[in-house]
Amino acid sequence: MAETPITKLMKQQERIRNIAIAAHIDHGKTTFSDNLLAGAGMLSHETAGKQRFLDFHADETERGITIDSASVSMIHTVKGKDYLINLIDTPGHVDFGGDVTRAMRAVDGCIILTCAVEGVMPQTETVVRQALKELVKPVLFINKVDRLIKEVKLTPEAMQKKFISIIDHVNQLIENIAPEGYKEKWKVGVGEGSVAFGSAFHNWALSFSYMKEKNITFKDVIDAYQNNNHKELAKKAPLHEVVLAMSVEHHPNPVVAQKYRIPKIWHGDLDSELGKSLTNCDQKGTPVFVPIKIVVDKHAGEVACGRLFSGTLKQGDEVYMNLAKRKTRIQQVSVYKGAQRFVVDEVSAGNIVGVVGLRDVFAGETVSKSEIEPFEAIKHIFEPVVTKSIEATKAADLPKLVEVLKQIGKEDPSIRIEINDQTGESLMSGMGELHLEIIENRIKSEKGLDVKTSAPIVVYRETITKEGPSVEGRSPNKHNSFYMMVEPLEDNVYEAIKEGAVPEGRVKKRSQAVADVFTKLGWIGDDVRNIRDVYKGNVFMDETRGEVHIGEVIEMVLDAFEMVIDQGPLAREPCTKMKVSLMDIRLHEDAIHRGPAQVYPAVREAIRGSMQKANSTLLEPLQIHLIEMPDNFLGTVTKLVGGKRGQMINVTQEGTIAAMEAKIPVAEMIGWSNDLRSATEGRGSSSIKDQLFEQIPTNLRDEIIRRIRERKGLSENQ
Repeated sequence: MAETPITKLMKQQERIRNIAIAAHIDHGKTTFSDNLLAGAGMLSHETAGKQRFLDFHADETERGITIDSASVSMIHTVKGKDYLINLIDTPGHVDFGGDVTRAMRAVDGCIILTCAVEGVMPQTETVVRQALKELVKPVLFINKVDRLIKEVKLTPEAMQKKFISIIDHVNQLIENIAPEGYKEKWKVGVGEGSVAFGSAFHNWALSFSYMKEKNITFKDVIDAYQNNNHKELAKKAPLHEVVLAMSVEHHPNPVVAQKYRIPKIWHGDLDSELGKSLTNCDQKGTPVFVPIKIVVDKHAGEVACGRLFSGTLKQGDEVYMNLAKRKTRIQQVSVYKGAQRFVVDEVSAGNIVGVVGLRDVFAGETVSKSEIEPFEAIKHIFEPVVTKSIEATKAADLPKLVEVLKQIGKEDPSIRIEINDQTGESLMSGMGELHLEIIENRIKSEKGLDVKTSAPIVVYRETITKEGPSVEGRSPNKHNSFYMMVEPLEDNVYEAIKEGAVPEGRVKKRSQAVADVFTKLGWIGDDVRNIRDVYKGNVFMDETRGEVHIGEVIEMVLDAFEMVIDQGPLAREPCTKMKVSLMDIRLHEDAIHRGPAQVYPAVREAIRGSMQKANSTLLEPLQIHLIEMPDNFLGTVTKLVGGKRGQMINVTQEGTIAAMEAKIPVAEMIGWSNDLRSATEGRGSSSIKDQLFEQIPTNLRDEIIRRIRERKGLSENQ
């Protein structure tokens, strides 16, 4: 294939910028991306901002929201030089936050978009947190400035004041969330040129440097609107020119970014040949590709879109999938242009690309030439807390449903799919009602499968409130004994696991990365050395001394531990915040008498036994919501929150708008958006700020356990 301008630039790493757009829902991200595409000549300037080019799913167009992240590569000229901009547009609704987290793995810079009228919202905070966690450098774009002029009718001074308060809020977030060394360095500022403002709907933008260069003032902007002449403004200061000049100047190219990002997201040996190849983003080095999104293309099959961190990939290359532990051959490599994918001869390090041929791949896999230390797992900020059971309307469609659900699980890894082969029941867990509703509609419309779902089910967690004794679990053949005990995990360790500071997974002996983190958290000597597994917010310790055969059974013991964590003793719900220790073992001399069939039941029985004596209890998921409404509805909303077992945390008022922070159990949130709409005559809105688990009220506990066990068909003693 002949070289195109894009493939030429793909090799010039200093001219590449990998960026994402991230914001709160309805702050105008997709309209904003349209403008950037129009600037690159992919859309007409007339339709930019109205076409929503990157929302190419029917349900996105219909609902007017972005659900999937979409990527596009385009060329932009800044000061006479061509740059390749690989852009990912991400969703703003919290139910699709998983897409934002995954997009951040592939990019080095992000444009935080806020609405000039609404300012920084809860989901803005979440996306900033997601970006900084992956060491992605932010710049700020304040959108919808036209509303400040036309609706709020602000003077130039009042507008500047409003901008300063938004910039201060964003910088406060950066200071609170950014890792050490980046708190000051990455703050955004008008003078430095890392802040721009404008209107994506009217296609114009300005930054301090651009205003100086073109001699434009705030007053010119206000005049343009008063004389209904904003089209002239769009010609004088086109949005794409201003924003991409800001990105080229303030966002790092992949070579610069990987020097500090790789040590954060890859825990292998940085001094090895592979380590150097990754840190230097070496196009001649070992190929390493991390997919962040799987799209099923009806012609090509599964396309993995992701970032190539080092090396070069071409059609026919044999690669190794490190998590799936198998080899496969690449059938095609390609670059993106919105919904279209263009096949190219080869792709090189530092780019966001599409790869076909990685059979059964999933987001977050590490693809390389031979076996290597995989990249850190992509950690989602919120966990799925609402579940529905789903079945095919026609029994004959069951095999197709299983196939479709596996596909859905790949396309959206923040949806959890469980398929029970024995009962044929399939469960789908997501971030909230809307998330599951969208997936259900897509199964019907895009996959052409008629399905019916149950009412939403809430996923609880099991834990303990005190230390349990050491309990013996004996194997069915009575030849092996395992002595296990459980105790609550310290708050700071649990928080560190949740935030991703502690890498999850089985711990290889003497893992320095794990030892360092736990030492910082206050653990000492033997405790640190005895850690064998960090799994879903729980830690497993091997406290045995001098046991000869421990090496032969430890993997089976960890399997059994993970089984109990996935299904606890009270109601078969996942367990959390526990430290489980293997205190002692008695093993049969002969390996044939200590296989999985003997080890699994014994270990499970011992852990469950200790949990029962450690006051095991249920935790329920709660969400902290920010509810906004006209102040005359405050009383009605307070009553609504109270009726849902909710607690009011804080209320603030600005003008006639009131904002309430409230903590509400997810079990009471079913139908929440409709209830809020009717309580506020359609004028209230709510967005999730945080998610946490708390002990269930004692008076409800037994009844909830009974209902869950009944639903799962568990008998009294199971």
